Amino acid sequence: MSLREQLCEYGRRAVELGLVIGTSGNLSVRQGDLVAVTPSGAALDRLTPEMCPIVDVEGYLVEGELQPSSETPMHLAVYETTDAQAIVHTHSVFGTVVATTMTELPPVHYNALLLGGVVRVAEYATYGTPELAANVRAALTGKRAALMANHGGVTIGATLEEAFEATRLLEWLCEVYVRGLGVGKPTILTDEQLAAVVERACNPPQFPRR
Repeated sequence: MSLREQLCEYGRRAVELGLVIGTSGNLSVRQGDLVAVTPSGAALDRLTPEMCPIVDVEGYLVEGELQPSSETPMHLAVYETTDAQAIVHTHSVFGTVVATTMTELPPVHYNALLLGGVVRVAEYATYGTPELAANVRAALTGKRAALMANHGGVTIGATLEEAFEATRLLEWLCEVYVRGLGVGKPTILTDEQLAAVVERACNPPQFPRR
């Protein structure tokens, strides 16, 4: 599957799962010095491969008739300073709720470790600006996910599938936290508890054969 075909596939999935509405959200995937990105102003479930522009890592349009997403500077900034090969940005409901009310998403479940633990909320800045790109880049330091204040979420991965699964996990964690607040005060896992999870994952039990 080509890079552009991947964008179409995961764009449709993002809409089907309610992670974006209308023309919100954007995805990109990198190969070498080239980045395929979703176009500006297009619904993600209506994309065709030829609609997806390709830019180089310096932001110059290399291929395609449509303009890249307005958030392309943010994507390029993240590629510049991380090992990411794919990025997913959504306006999911629970992620946006947390992003409008919190400065971070605490680890209410040990699967938060898959995103780097505590998920930071990047300071607000107008979309598509260098300021937002810098804020997101800082929030992603050492992480696989970040929230964007009053905006949405962004996740990274070695593949578009990995970045998309990180987005699904981020939304699930946000939903658990928000729904937990409706029942009581969510219990936050301690550093010691999280360290024990890492230790357990590195040393799984071995079951003898008969």
